[in-house]
Amino acid sequence: MNFQVVVLAGGTSKELVPLVSKELPKALLPVANRPVISYVLELLELSNLKDIIVAVEGKEAHHCVEHWILEAYMDRLRIKVERVPDDVGTAGALRAVAHLLTAKDILVVSGDIVSDVPPGAVAAAHRRHDAVVTTMLCPAPVSGPSDSGSSIAKDKAKKPRNYNRIGLDPTKQFLLYIATGAELEKDMRIQKSILCAVGQMEIRSDLMDAHLYAFKRSVLQEILNQKDKFQSLKQDVLPYLVRTQLSSEVLLNGVQQPEENGNEKASYQNNQELLSQVLSNSSTASFHELYALGPKGSIPVRRTHKCCVYIASNSKYCMRLDSIQAFSDINRDVIGDASHLSGYSFSAHNNIIHPSAELGSKTTVGPHCMLGEASIMGDKCSVKRSVIGRHCRIGSNVKVVNSVVMNHVTIADGCTIQNSVICSNVQLQERVVLKDCQVGANFVVTIGSECKGEALAKKEK
Repeated sequence: MNFQVVVLAGGTSKELVPLVSKELPKALLPVANRPVISYVLELLELSNLKDIIVAVEGKEAHHCVEHWILEAYMDRLRIKVERVPDDVGTAGALRAVAHLLTAKDILVVSGDIVSDVPPGAVAAAHRRHDAVVTTMLCPAPVSGPSDSGSSIAKDKAKKPRNYNRIGLDPTKQFLLYIATGAELEKDMRIQKSILCAVGQMEIRSDLMDAHLYAFKRSVLQEILNQKDKFQSLKQDVLPYLVRTQLSSEVLLNGVQQPEENGNEKASYQNNQELLSQVLSNSSTASFHELYALGPKGSIPVRRTHKCCVYIASNSKYCMRLDSIQAFSDINRDVIGDASHLSGYSFSAHNNIIHPSAELGSKTTVGPHCMLGEASIMGDKCSVKRSVIGRHCRIGSNVKVVNSVVMNHVTIADGCTIQNSVICSNVQLQERVVLKDCQVGANFVVTIGSECKGEALAKKEK
């Protein structure tokens, strides 16, 4: 398909503290006991997209991610793991690796996506329309525990969050308008030229920008070079391309588009070539081609470029691990309704218990649960809708509900854990009660502690 892929793996995201650390960057956060970036890499492999650059922010994060990828994927994919500066944004990360991009088209994907939407379908739509950018849109997810969750989470779960405001053409193939972040609070301003050209626009607020984009490389590199203040693909690059699609300033295929004025003979030849390209690339003309046509529909005289969308069906799964709530939701989903993503075989009881794990007398591990390699549970324990990692030591009379417990965690007798995340190497002493908490790596929760809605972590040195 002649696509290069850039996976933007980030570093140690502030939104995910205390789950992330220097030893555990965002890309390696576990989803059903697998690093989240593994879901992206395997999805790319299934679409035969194997020429991959992984951009990682920061020295420590780069070292951790590179070490893991070298062990897991180097014999399967052509991967370069590149370090990029901290806090430069998604556009800045692409600038840092732009010198490595040589393919005609580039697929840019966030390393925190867990999805079953084939990226190859996005790439194919991009080529079919000869677009400068194609963005993948997914139904906005509903957040919050399915039951036994906090009242706040249940309130949020009543309706999807308003992620974006998106304008689409009647065919739902072209992106006409997009507002994100602070722009959602402002009045809508729709360009008259776009409305006149397309006739009508459908405004949607139930779709999420999945942070998976296909770009024409020449256009992407031109924008990154000329717009040096652009930091975000979603908030800067994509809105710019959408806003200028009927008054294009970019070079298509590295060639200046035809001017309305100038040498008439040369302009005519260039326009004929462009018109031939239009006819060969599209079975039916889009509103871009029709808008570009000159008097009597003879030859294109206006500069245009196409911004396309690929909308995933409602039956597909797509979420980004971009918050602590999303981390919990995705782990719950991948061992629950989206279990096909896990890569594991579930038992007749609809759970996953590693053969090396040990269960005490009268201990139950319910449906939609996972117990990792070499973990040991004492007597009379109960696990519901939770993931427990590898090499954990859990005492007797312990209850774990709607929670994620990472690797090498020690939980003493009589503890109760609900709607919480327990990071690696944590120790919970006897009779600890945690509800809606996050406990950072290597932390010790002392005997008899009762915590609700707290983030417990060691201070970074």
